Amino acid sequence: MTILCVRFQLPLTREAALPGLLGLLEEFTPVVQALPPDGALADLRGAERYFGRDAVALASVIRVRSLALHDVDCVIGAGPGPMLARLALGDARPGVTCAVPDDPEGIAEFLAGKPVTALPGVGAATARTLCEYGLDTLGRVAAAPPTTVQRLVGARTGRELHEKANGVDRGRVVPNAVSRSLATERPFDRDELDPARHRRALLSATEELGARLRAVDTVCRTLTLTVRYAGPPGSRTGSGAPAATTRSRTLPEPTAHSAALTRAAYGMYEALGLQRARVRAVALRAEGLTPAGQASHQLTFDPADEKARRIEEVADRARAKFGPRAVMPGALAA
Repeated sequence: MTILCVRFQLPLTREAALPGLLGLLEEFTPVVQALPPDGALADLRGAERYFGRDAVALASVIRVRSLALHDVDCVIGAGPGPMLARLALGDARPGVTCAVPDDPEGIAEFLAGKPVTALPGVGAATARTLCEYGLDTLGRVAAAPPTTVQRLVGARTGRELHEKANGVDRGRVVPNAVSRSLATERPFDRDELDPARHRRALLSATEELGARLRAVDTVCRTLTLTVRYAGPPGSRTGSGAPAATTRSRTLPEPTAHSAALTRAAYGMYEALGLQRARVRAVALRAEGLTPAGQASHQLTFDPADEKARRIEEVADRARAKFGPRAVMPGALAA
């Protein structure tokens, strides 16, 4: 077990503390990959030899230092590779590191009962196709002939899915820094079941992000959606789903156009396939920020797009003069 996947239990108001927490991890290893808004991967192969402790023991030290120096608790998963460490994180609890055994039999036992949706990159459509043929767990996918899985979901996807279900982890930790970002959250007064209200909250969030980006003449390259469900951090809902789900989407081009941000947010939300999920809050983060003057924009002959952008400029001027609620979409006016 050489890879740790750490999720710091940071409230939205303390996201600025993440760089300091990453610095804590870098005291053990320089190979740290930030996973905004609140997580990181750390490769401890060198640290295990240097400190004479295994990854689980080092995880305990990291947890204590995080609490003592930053007053932030964390949950930690450990595994032979990044994918397995991420999966272990899903079973971890504050104070207890979940570790995947570093042997084929232990890995197979750990993966066997997990749903196919536990694997990164397996969306609702792929999971639905596999479940229709009885391949609803990673153990069943691993036991199926590779050619069968490939026929169901495609050659490349099927090959990668079959390998991952068998514990083959080809990923690696890529050192990076926390990207500059803007974030906003829309909590509900009570756990919300209505998809229309979820979408209304997303519209409000993208309108705010777009206005904030344009105000500083900046565009974003990536949009990240986090849906928080009923239950305290680290708990699970009654359906067995995690207490929060995070998805990211790289935009076709860097933008601060609210309509483009809204389309991306709606697309990620729809891809989650939520069915009567009790949602407590939705959060959006605009990442990969760059000056608008350095970004390219694909010209279009669609007059509606040009008209929308001109209206957006006028609306921004009105908001700057009369306040943020001076102009808003009709869906938010009620």
